[in-house]
Amino acid sequence: MTDKTMTPEDVVARLRSGMTLGIGGWGSRRKPMALVRALLRSDITDLTVVSYGGPDVGLLAAAGKIRKLVTAFVTLDSIPLEPHFRTARQAGGIELSEIDEAMFMWGLRAAANRLPFLPVRAGLGSDVMRVNPGLKTVTSPYEDGETFVAMPALRLDAALVHLNRADRLGNGQYLGPDPYFDDLFCEAADSAYLSCEELVDDFGSAAPQTLLVKRHAVTGVVATPNGAHFTSCVPDYDRDEAFQKLYATTLWPEFAARFLHGDEKDYQSAIQTWHEEIR
Repeated sequence: MTDKTMTPEDVVARLRSGMTLGIGGWGSRRKPMALVRALLRSDITDLTVVSYGGPDVGLLAAAGKIRKLVTAFVTLDSIPLEPHFRTARQAGGIELSEIDEAMFMWGLRAAANRLPFLPVRAGLGSDVMRVNPGLKTVTSPYEDGETFVAMPALRLDAALVHLNRADRLGNGQYLGPDPYFDDLFCEAADSAYLSCEELVDDFGSAAPQTLLVKRHAVTGVVATPNGAHFTSCVPDYDRDEAFQKLYATTLWPEFAARFLHGDEKDYQSAIQTWHEEIR
């Protein structure tokens, strides 16, 4: 079997401008932030980003990397609206396709199963249909004759996800309370890259349902301790609320100059220094 371990830079070297990129996690929870930060250091741009959005979207939007965003929300959880996304959106710098959370999931599921669409009730009778005029409906061919939204597949060129544990073959385990659909992101993509808190040789007696991501859907594995920072990666660590507040209240050029000037090692060092300063 193949050892799929990579560095964040190896992952970004496989991405290209203009791609449709899915990013796992949910809001400000278990986001593949080390991979996002590596992407920020590249010259890649013009991305279509598909995400249950959090600071991944905010960072990429502030850096001018996003052309179009497909999302159900963009939030920092304890801060309801991601501020850098809001700034970019108000400036008209991002094309937005905003859909219902269930529609988003169904789009990933359709892509994972290589279907052009899946029928879903979510969205009917709402402004989702008005603000997304390209969405169509479909009528059941059976006796019920019910009308559904035909949610198109959210096919991804690449996906980035973060889990608690992974092996070198590409199997990934989550230990927190929620899978956040990371398996669907991987299965919906032509290539998928899994970062993790810890590389393991085996998962021991782990409950099967925690082994979320399977090796057949993963192209590369990256060990990135504290790699979801400043989002949470429960039970390894909670969200860094103090740093998230700093991020949300600091102008982008100032934040980027202090914390995003180097590689991931530099970032982690800057975080440690900042926490020491505020003690």
